Amino acid sequence: MVQKTDSSTPRLLADIGGTNVRFALQSSGGRPQRVTVYRGREYKSLTTALRKYLKGLKPQQRPREAAFAVASPSDGDLIEFTNSPWSFSVDQIRRTFGLEHFEVINDFAALALGIPDLSPSDWRKIGRGKRVEGEPIAILGPGTGLGVSCLVQSPAGRMALDTEGGHVTLPAFDDFEAGVLRFLRRDWGHVSAERVLSGPGLVNLYRAIAPVEGRPSERLSPATITRRALSGTCPACTHAIDMFCEMLGTVASDLALTLGARGGVYLGGGIIPRLGSAFKAKLFRSRFEDKGRLSHYLRPIPTYLIMHPLPAFLGLAYLLDRRTR
Repeated sequence: MVQKTDSSTPRLLADIGGTNVRFALQSSGGRPQRVTVYRGREYKSLTTALRKYLKGLKPQQRPREAAFAVASPSDGDLIEFTNSPWSFSVDQIRRTFGLEHFEVINDFAALALGIPDLSPSDWRKIGRGKRVEGEPIAILGPGTGLGVSCLVQSPAGRMALDTEGGHVTLPAFDDFEAGVLRFLRRDWGHVSAERVLSGPGLVNLYRAIAPVEGRPSERLSPATITRRALSGTCPACTHAIDMFCEMLGTVASDLALTLGARGGVYLGGGIIPRLGSAFKAKLFRSRFEDKGRLSHYLRPIPTYLIMHPLPAFLGLAYLLDRRTR
């Protein structure tokens, strides 16, 4: 029998991406408190950032349980981030910070576990469709990389897949996209979905589109590309944003077909919120449904944009709570 932990004792939650790390303390059943965001590049290691976060806590406030969401594979003791120089040993973190229980899970698996706890105000529906209760739910999202997971219900409760689906080969929908991918293969060889559907990927996309269209390209940040696209001052930037939305629709529909995700497809990650009105939901949904003979299968599947500011924390809390159920 699992021993219950005092619900007044805070648990440590961490969502560690390629750019930012978010920490919070949370008592069982409560909301995350003392939420703090650090830029990963400003700290030598996770241990350094974590020591700063926990500094000043009284002994009775020190967490004895923790759950971390990491933007990397989470199997084994050594966690090495795909898009960050950080790495850490699960056992060393447990011993260094005196944790009695410590769980580490892929960040999009954590996101998937939290989907059932989202309220209607935490997501925005994109296009038509109606979810089928009990069917698999797909989740993906562009950030520093491209995260992918799936949520299924089982007699034992929620189960989330820990995947590296962002590294699948990116397909070309038409001849123009084939030309863009051909340009990118000069640099990368293998062009994964993440090479385009991420913050750095948007830059790669713009850099490839400009010469394919016969235009000069500049060294632009994702924010500048977005700003110029919104102002209409740069056709290549506008085309890059449009193609980003369409390619995301292609990858989302491939995922929905692969998983049979009639429970819906949810978009997370930090990039789409930053695009704001530049994100072309109609282009995304149109491409999502454009699947030839299987278009009829995809049309009823709903797609959602997650609006919750800390969705991974919902999944991490569930991960810790289910130990006492």
